[in-house]
Amino acid sequence: MMMLCVPESLETSRLILRQFRESDWQDLHLYYSSETATQFTVGRAFSEGETWRTLCSMVGHWQFRGYGPYAIEHKETGKVLGTAGFWYPNDWPEPEIKWALAPEYWGQGYASEAARGVQQAGRECMPDMRLISFIHSENHASIQLAKAIGAVFEKEVNFRGGLWHIYRHPS
Repeated sequence: MMMLCVPESLETSRLILRQFRESDWQDLHLYYSSETATQFTVGRAFSEGETWRTLCSMVGHWQFRGYGPYAIEHKETGKVLGTAGFWYPNDWPEPEIKWALAPEYWGQGYASEAARGVQQAGRECMPDMRLISFIHSENHASIQLAKAIGAVFEKEVNFRGGLWHIYRHPS
């Protein structure tokens, strides 16, 4: 594994992006239990056990890759709103910047704030890694967010029975 300087936590004006704790699964379940929120990512609502195992996989990603997804914690409330960070499962085309928020936090700029923080960390800590966001072609909200933070459409690929877009982040 290559040595990376990826920070274990990041801070933005309203958010703390940090590694997950076991107790975060309940807040994270607000995202994973929503059919609307998960329709373009995992494809269905998860049970509590599936959310917990998914949280464990994100913690494990840090162990295997030296980087991974962060819990998005709201500074004022301490609530975990969702996840954003670096993600590169073994079947992904390239390392990506991901984001996912529980629906009650949509439309408030949290995802773009978190994603911009992750972009900055990527530029500083992984300058040779060309990061993408891998987005289902019908996920218009995520496509808009990718464009808003400077990612550029590169190509469309078939993946898991659907059409997905690769958006390249600026280096």
